Amino acid sequence: MTHPASHLSAATYDPTRHLLLTPDDDEAPARVARLRTLGIGEAPLPAFDEFARNLARTTQAPYAMVNFIDEHRQYFAGLYTPAEEQAPVELGPAPASAQPGRVMARDHGYCPHVIVRRKALVLEDVCDYPRFAGNPVVDEIGIRSYLGAPLIDRTGMALGTVCVVDLEPRPWGREGLETIKSMAARLVDQIHLMEREQTEGL
Repeated sequence: MTHPASHLSAATYDPTRHLLLTPDDDEAPARVARLRTLGIGEAPLPAFDEFARNLARTTQAPYAMVNFIDEHRQYFAGLYTPAEEQAPVELGPAPASAQPGRVMARDHGYCPHVIVRRKALVLEDVCDYPRFAGNPVVDEIGIRSYLGAPLIDRTGMALGTVCVVDLEPRPWGREGLETIKSMAARLVDQIHLMEREQTEGL
C-alpha cells in the first residue's frame, strides 16, 4: 500500500513498518529560545505540578502532564501520577506498569504531533489508529488513550502541551476535547501572568 506524499511532508516515514512517525518540528529552536526567556521548561514547577493535578481531577485521568518539547526531548515541568510522586527521571524500556518520568525521548508519545499540528488531539483508543498504535509508550508504559492540546502564547508560539493519558480506552468525546482546550488556554494565561511578573521584577 502506498501513501500520498502529502501525508509525509511534515514527518518521518518508515516504509518497513508502514507507520507515520514523529513529525518534523521546525519551530523547535525558536521555541527553546522563547522558553528560556520565560524561564520555564527545564525544571519542575510547583505551579505546573498543581495544574497537572487539577487537570487529572477534572478529566478523571490517572496521568496528567504539562509538557515542553525541544529538538531532542520532552520535559514534564508539570506531572501528576496516581502515586503523586516523582517517577524515575529517564524513561527507557520497561514493563507496561512503568510510571512516566519527567524526561521522555521526543519520539515517544503523542505531544510532538500536537505541537506540530497546533491543534488538540483526541485518541480514545490509540490501537484504533495504525500511525499511533506503534508508538513506544504503548508497550513501554501501557498507554491506551490520550487527550492533549497545545499551549499557544501571545506571540503565536506553540510552547508545549497539556495532556492526560490513561491505561484503558477512554470515551473523551466532545466534552473532553473542550475541557483540554479550555485548560490549555487557562495555563497560557498563567504563563503570561508569570511573564508580566518577571518583567515587572526586573
